[in-house]
Amino acid sequence: MPKLAAFPKAFMQALCKDGTMTVSEWISLAAPLEIQGLEWYAGFLEMQDRANWARFREEAGAAGKVIPMMCCSPDFTHPDPDFRAREILKQKHWIDMTYALGGQYCRVLSGQRRPELTLDQGVQFAASSIQACLPYAADHGITLILENHYKDDFWDYPEFAQKMDVFCQLTDAIQHPNFGVNYDPSNAWLAGEDPLELLKRVSHRVVTMHASDRYLAEGTLEDLRREEGGVTGYAKRLRHGEIGQGLNDYDDIFTELKRVGFNGWISIEDGVDGMDQLARSVGFLTRKLAAYWPEG
Repeated sequence: MPKLAAFPKAFMQALCKDGTMTVSEWISLAAPLEIQGLEWYAGFLEMQDRANWARFREEAGAAGKVIPMMCCSPDFTHPDPDFRAREILKQKHWIDMTYALGGQYCRVLSGQRRPELTLDQGVQFAASSIQACLPYAADHGITLILENHYKDDFWDYPEFAQKMDVFCQLTDAIQHPNFGVNYDPSNAWLAGEDPLELLKRVSHRVVTMHASDRYLAEGTLEDLRREEGGVTGYAKRLRHGEIGQGLNDYDDIFTELKRVGFNGWISIEDGVDGMDQLARSVGFLTRKLAAYWPEG
């Protein structure tokens, strides 16, 4: 049966910018949740001190959790090769971080959708950069996971591979046993696309998943799809919501993942309206997993 982790979606400002929450406080908040893991973020302020890496692994373990996944945001589509080389070094640093925390999966992205980039240039820059990191990841027993992402908080432009066709072209260009897909159904909505259509195109490559949900605050799905090129900026029509209450059809999603033998980590990106909401989302997913993977 797949395992559940949680990501501190509601506390990123506090953990990464103003320091009003410590990582230890987040671990304590998450400890009562009936999940097995905590997804980490490379940008937690306290992760700048390497001495904290082993300490946080021990604290998570004492709370009955492991740290299976690392979330980070390399930018591999810059036209300057020296810039890309520095991003590769950053990714290797994040692989070190993942390894020290006991993790198995470290996210990669394509990079920013810079207006001057052609499709072929962007795919080539991103693919060659990810491929340059893969031997280092393999040496550490880490799998690099490419997410169908929207946009890092600190980027000027959305994700180069945000749209389905580009994402699939990039994943097809990278064939390595230590490379896979982190599938996020909600991000497909942000691209104005059907998350199940994307899943069926990449399900054989999916090794981890982000679980969240979105609901329409205004308009219709057709209104969303008509927005120019998907969305630049988080779509005003869409809001984060409790898992199972929004647009994502988890029965269809889990049917397809079960079909291809998925047995990886599912990290919950939820709780923007409080820990009670996060606990309800955990309960929803726990029941679904038991229904689709009863042998687990």
